[in-house]
Amino acid sequence: MISWISLIGGLGLLYIGAQTLIKGGAGLALRLGLSPLIIGLTVIAYGTSSPEMVVSLQAALAGNGAISIGNVVGSNICNIALILGLCALVRPISSSAQIIRREIPIMIGLTVLVSLFLLDETLARWEGAVLFLGCVVYTVTTVRAAGKSTADNKLVASEFKSEITHEGEPAEVKLGLGLAIAYTLVGLGVLVAGSHFFVGGAVTLAEGWGISQTVIGLTIVAVGTSMPELATSMVAAIRKHGDVAIGNIVGSNIFNIVGILGLCALIVPIKAPGINVVDLSAMLVLAVVLFPLAKSDGRISRVEGACLLAVYVAYTWWLIAQNAG
Repeated sequence: MISWISLIGGLGLLYIGAQTLIKGGAGLALRLGLSPLIIGLTVIAYGTSSPEMVVSLQAALAGNGAISIGNVVGSNICNIALILGLCALVRPISSSAQIIRREIPIMIGLTVLVSLFLLDETLARWEGAVLFLGCVVYTVTTVRAAGKSTADNKLVASEFKSEITHEGEPAEVKLGLGLAIAYTLVGLGVLVAGSHFFVGGAVTLAEGWGISQTVIGLTIVAVGTSMPELATSMVAAIRKHGDVAIGNIVGSNIFNIVGILGLCALIVPIKAPGINVVDLSAMLVLAVVLFPLAKSDGRISRVEGACLLAVYVAYTWWLIAQNAG
């Protein structure tokens, strides 16, 4: 019972912390004069990945490498197959030319790279440095690209801006600089506390059920830390902002790889026995498949969303069956 309380309580803190961090970060970004496009591709996408960051870092420092890496691999699978699948069922998801031309190919390339790194079930410090350098390069190029007045950028900017406004006014603009900083710091603090309880509960349950940390990381932890992405993308889909939904997922997947795994491995080399070719292949295949799905008619249909969900169910069933065997 205590393990369940720790797991569920930690998940609640992760969600609250992520929302607080996103609000403070968006307010801070707007106060500093950053464009809505930059806010969407960095603050919102990176902010919704903050639970994955703190959980993976906490797990890596505690020596639970399987949960650390499994969380990221599982989250990237969950983001595309489960979250985009659900969103597309609610309403077909449209995608801008910029997401198709730039963001998805970058996500695919980084997924290939990290899959090669993880073939030996370890992530060395130098590999983490390469990935984290990619995070810096991606963020800088995104900021520079956002400064160009293209039609695509204006479209994406307007879509992301609508996600952080309330009754026509940017809600976070009302935050003073000090309050925005306070929200950001409080959000980070709550995330750290939530990650401690969440990881502790997950590890205890895994040991009690005889389930490997890898499976727990790929399923319970991955889905739990992906709740901010689910909430953000689902709201975007309902409000007919399909580009926000898919942009948030793609941006989060990119940050999961280069930001989270990069930073974690840079701090402490990670060993993750149990992360196998099937897990990495599932992550890579879904990343590759997203390109033709988004490019076809410029949207992901309900039928395609149902197919993505079916893939996630099949993958999860395979994990459980393998563990039972």
